[in-house]
Amino acid sequence: MLASIVRPLRLASLALLKGCGALTRVRDSRWRDQRLLILCFHGISIEEEHLWRPATYIHRSLFSQRLELLSRGRYQVLPLGEAIERLHHGNLPSRSVVITFDDGTYDFLEHAFPALKKYGFPATVYQTTYYCDYDRPVFHLICSYILWKRRGEVLNVGERFGFSPTLDLRTEASRQAILDRLVNHAQDKKLPEQKKNEIAEQLAGAVDVDYAQLVRKRVLQLLRPQEIAELAKEGVDFQLHTHRHRTPLNEVQFRQEIRDNRDSLQSMLSGHFTRHFCYPSGVYEPEFLPWLEAEDVISATTCDPGMASRTSNPLLLPRFVDTTHVSNLEFEGWLSGAASLLPHRRRRRRMSQQQPAIEASEAEYSSVENK
Repeated sequence: MLASIVRPLRLASLALLKGCGALTRVRDSRWRDQRLLILCFHGISIEEEHLWRPATYIHRSLFSQRLELLSRGRYQVLPLGEAIERLHHGNLPSRSVVITFDDGTYDFLEHAFPALKKYGFPATVYQTTYYCDYDRPVFHLICSYILWKRRGEVLNVGERFGFSPTLDLRTEASRQAILDRLVNHAQDKKLPEQKKNEIAEQLAGAVDVDYAQLVRKRVLQLLRPQEIAELAKEGVDFQLHTHRHRTPLNEVQFRQEIRDNRDSLQSMLSGHFTRHFCYPSGVYEPEFLPWLEAEDVISATTCDPGMASRTSNPLLLPRFVDTTHVSNLEFEGWLSGAASLLPHRRRRRRMSQQQPAIEASEAEYSSVENK
């Protein structure tokens, strides 16, 4: 209820500020010169992912509009490492911005990189690595997407999966319940990826979705090691995002995630330094900070909205997370810095509130601990 009131007020305030020239004055102010905006993107749709998960994916045309706003506003898009160093030393150029992508899915290569290259903008990809050698979609994500593609229907195919005869796909809650049963079954049986892929393929066939086409298009797949290596040669910066897209509360397991992630990236990128980190799903706890320091991590980004300043904790740097629901006016407001001065909700979630993203299952976690 509160959000439904606050957002229209924020939009009205930004429209007023833009109309009277205040956005431009804030953008060109000494205050803005001392601050860094770190942009966060997750994915650029290959198909309809922006309709399935609008808080995670945006359409490529919208991404192009964002880059055009950066270019037209003469914002200085900096490499992450340089920006962090200059933020610390207090010598950022005017209108400083960093572009980051979380997870490192194939759509970055398909859509984001060509657009970034067109404008000459550098970018950092916080790459999770467990599924990089896997040539199929991530199981729980593709099952969710398949069910969503037949949203609004009731299908008589449930018995094939040990469910009641009908699969009710009319609501998000009913689709989530089906997904939970599929994922729990796979975890309980400790199914390997090949078997889980077979379930996803069977589900797609049962509800009449072309699974082979999804696989060909690389929907919901991660970048492969060779693709990461080639992108790095083209100037893309790859940094840490944990190996299995998780942040255990156990120090040994947490630090192992960083080490496995770093080792995996360095096997793809010889001589590449990985000292910057992004919290998966924006989840962080105070105890993570000394663990990151012990693993020689010098910066870590959150999903808390805000502008980074010289006084910001380098292991709790704020970012602005772009989504399908963000208007160009809001985006422009954040670029200028004015939107950060308006009331807004923090995005940070505790461990109990973490939503599954590109994450290895408990069985997979156990199976690779001794590799």
